[in-house]
Amino acid sequence: MNSFNRRDFIKSTSIIAGGAAMSAAPFSSVFAAGTDVIKVALIGCGGRGTGAAVDALESGQNIKIVAMADTFQDNLDSAYTNLQKKYAAKMDIPESRKYVGFDAYKAAIKDADVVILTTPPGFRPMHFEEAIKAGKHVFMEKPVAVDIPGIRKVLEVAAEAKRKKLNVVVGLQRRYQTNYREAIKRIQDGAIGDVVAGQVYWNSGGVWVRPRKPTQTEMEYQMRNWYYFNWLCGDHIVEQHVHNIDIANWVKGKYPVSIEGTGSQAHRTGKDYGEIYDNFAIEMTYDDGSVVYSQCRHYEGTHNRVDETFQGTKGRVYLSAGNQAVLWDAKGNEIYRHDAKGNPNPYRQEHVELFAAIANGEYKFDNAEYGAYSTLTGIIGRLACYTGKVIKWDQAIQSNINIMPERYAWDALPKPLPDENGLYPVAVPGINTQIYI
Repeated sequence: MNSFNRRDFIKSTSIIAGGAAMSAAPFSSVFAAGTDVIKVALIGCGGRGTGAAVDALESGQNIKIVAMADTFQDNLDSAYTNLQKKYAAKMDIPESRKYVGFDAYKAAIKDADVVILTTPPGFRPMHFEEAIKAGKHVFMEKPVAVDIPGIRKVLEVAAEAKRKKLNVVVGLQRRYQTNYREAIKRIQDGAIGDVVAGQVYWNSGGVWVRPRKPTQTEMEYQMRNWYYFNWLCGDHIVEQHVHNIDIANWVKGKYPVSIEGTGSQAHRTGKDYGEIYDNFAIEMTYDDGSVVYSQCRHYEGTHNRVDETFQGTKGRVYLSAGNQAVLWDAKGNEIYRHDAKGNPNPYRQEHVELFAAIANGEYKFDNAEYGAYSTLTGIIGRLACYTGKVIKWDQAIQSNINIMPERYAWDALPKPLPDENGLYPVAVPGINTQIYI
């Protein structure tokens, strides 16, 4: 995979359907003879996993959750209790199919037709590989990896999923959101001409903090606070801002050739915030010379903004997750405005379309490819800001720096460790950048 370059990248976005990458092709049914029940395993039982399970159960198909897995017993118990309250008839999970531990995913995958992967993203490549090896359809949350070896693994497995005709949907839900689909279809049809510039944003106050408990090992502490460690999260430019970066790549129909930028840990500092930055600003340059500016930050008490704008040779567009989409021509005349009334919830729509395809015996979705490339874009952005260098796509894809632990156990040590004051090493451009690329 190290020989990959830009000429090898498959632009697998569907302009109209967003998530669908090919016309429907039949595959052999994975269900037990005489039943239309689709058996689902939930791998990762936190809040996002529970939400994804609800969306699957509400997809309109005959779904049963038959297995659950998590590294933490309390996460699994909480998710099971919450799901059981409303969906008892669709929950078929005896104690023997509740799996706990780092290897729990392997057992749970065997029990299902479809696997929902919603653990912290550092585990995504290995879980995805196991699911496709076992011949299962997959819904996996974004991002799909946290380092470049992980991206190469996902691309390798994605090719195998294609060969086996296994549907894969990635939780970049804007691809399943009506306003984005309608607006980007018009952009691709030439409504605003050639896209020459853009700006994408995820500026917010940040996420939860979970203080260290005296009984926790270093591994447990980092797992409980996974958002603040790159081997689990990838930093928020990857874990969260990947949504907006993916829109830039979708609108452009391609991926950047180089990225430069700046960032720091300026506002959310101290031992509770691990090794991640709280602000990033990058410029993504594409092969046609166009530049998309990207900004994301976690600052409490400041202006929030989560949206995207693009400028073309014939007009401009505004997009947001709040179901807004407006296109103007070059003179400022409005040429399209999306009607948000009655639009389906995109988180739900991902599952509606995935499970409909599976129920109908159709192969329609190979989201893993564009999920990997947009995740890689975020990773390259992180590296550019950490190092203060211009990072070229072809250079980055060759990286063999693996940030994952050597082994997974509660007494094992992750690679980032605190100093005597409890502070974790944070990248300082020009100072300690050699470990990043």
